[in-house]
Amino acid sequence: MNTKIGFIGLGIMGKPMSKNLIKAGHSLVVYDISAQPVEELLEAGAKRAGSPKEVAQQCDVIITMLPDSPQVEEVILGSNGVLEGITPGSVIIDMSSIAPSVSQKVAAQAQAKGVDMLDAPVSGGEIGAINAELAIMVGGRQETFDRYVGILRTMGKSVVRIGDIGTGNIAKVANQIIVAINIAAVGEAFILAKKAGVDPELLFQAIRGGLAGSKVMETKIQNIKDDQYKPGFKIKLHQKDIKNAMQTAAELNVPLPVTSLVQQMIGGLVNNGKGEMDHSAIVTFVKDMAQEGARI
Repeated sequence: MNTKIGFIGLGIMGKPMSKNLIKAGHSLVVYDISAQPVEELLEAGAKRAGSPKEVAQQCDVIITMLPDSPQVEEVILGSNGVLEGITPGSVIIDMSSIAPSVSQKVAAQAQAKGVDMLDAPVSGGEIGAINAELAIMVGGRQETFDRYVGILRTMGKSVVRIGDIGTGNIAKVANQIIVAINIAAVGEAFILAKKAGVDPELLFQAIRGGLAGSKVMETKIQNIKDDQYKPGFKIKLHQKDIKNAMQTAAELNVPLPVTSLVQQMIGGLVNNGKGEMDHSAIVTFVKDMAQEGARI
């Protein structure tokens, strides 16, 4: 079914996600503060809007893919925002990775205008977005999920409803805790082995099929071995996700001691100018401390 969809936020993830919606036959109205990705989407067949409000005026399904909680609040709740132009009965699908409590706040204000909302953050990075193989974690009403799950499946290979609004982002912060700690653990293990004279490729082959094997290691090992960190998911964005995890943990009185340690590592990397690098560069924190060479 061809649906007219508004898409706001055409960054590393949003641009390929929106292109996959067009490939699936949907009509898109797009908005971004940067001109270049908008022009690229126009060439692919999308139409341009001048503000989030204009997007909402033209579409009954509005998808947002934005950096963090403040941008989501500004785009949806702010001046010239989505709620100023939206029609009752429409739906907002926020695919940004934000604080769960902010998802609940935004959804409550949308509901007051007769608009339903799903929080549907993703995992899989740029490659997953390009290949429409994202894992999509969804919070919201079952009825709303059932109605729009087909649109989400256009962008992801795994689409799972977790529970009510906000639980999508609970799943996302849990995901990001595991990923960050896993990258740090892979870095420590391979640097230790390299210092001991073990070939990293042979180590990888030896452990990948056992309990230590993981999708994180499979996906990121080449970056780590080559010491090349072109961003598929930037360290500064992972820093934001871990911040949201720690904020949520504080709200729920849950101690996260290992996550807290990795948060400090990521903060140090950002302070050292590495925030634009791929999050696999978390391993460079250990490499620098061990005074290891350029490549593992």
